[in-house]
Amino acid sequence: MEFLLECIGFPPDQDLVALAEVARARGERVPWRGPGGEHLRLALGSGLELRLDREADAASWSLTPHYAASQRVRVALDALAYPDDAPDDVLIAGWANPPVRDDPQLPAPDSYAVRALLSDARRLPRRLERGHVLAVSLAGFALEVSYVGPDAGARDPLILGLPHAAAIEPLGGSQDPGGCLEVSLRVRSLRSLVNPLTQGRVDLLEVETPGRPLPFFVSPWQLAVDGLPAPRPGWRIEGTFYLCGRIAGGLGGPSQRVGGAFG
Repeated sequence: MEFLLECIGFPPDQDLVALAEVARARGERVPWRGPGGEHLRLALGSGLELRLDREADAASWSLTPHYAASQRVRVALDALAYPDDAPDDVLIAGWANPPVRDDPQLPAPDSYAVRALLSDARRLPRRLERGHVLAVSLAGFALEVSYVGPDAGARDPLILGLPHAAAIEPLGGSQDPGGCLEVSLRVRSLRSLVNPLTQGRVDLLEVETPGRPLPFFVSPWQLAVDGLPAPRPGWRIEGTFYLCGRIAGGLGGPSQRVGGAFG
């Protein structure tokens, strides 16, 4: 999914082979990735990262964007899945913002279904109870944007009556990439960053989701091709976003849980 690199300031004509060599020369090893192959991170500043991964004996490598978000989202786990081609990753499915105390009633008032890909699967114990609550650091990167504009243009006016005027639907079909959400969300704030390798502008969108906002990134080239305006605070953005991140807590001490067991 190298085209996602556009979301952090790499243009569509970026020489990916040359970029991989830069990551190899300047990058550092990523914690909680396997001992075999190449697993490097190149910090770009302001929390932006370029990741390079290649498993041992694999012929190809991947370059992906990451963002070290400061916000933590609590997720009560429903399921875990480990991709065959990425043993250090884990796909989580569950409910964001579960009740603080054990409560069989889900969703809670600010809960929403979530799917995300975490890059530090090796931190997880071999077995977890269903409903175990993890704190995760997440960011969304645009796969496809269908609308940017005022609330009046939302795909369904009923969305505006939902909590935080937020619609979030995980994609779970057999042909859907892991960790993807179909969303309609309001842009709360916008901050401009710079990719130091390309000097390209990177727009960090803070979008309103129940509980805490999430950082989202979009490709300005994709928006231009599709004839969409640049996002702005107070406007709405709709489309499909890839959600990824890392574990930020919930592994030590007594575990909070909601529900049964899996593992």
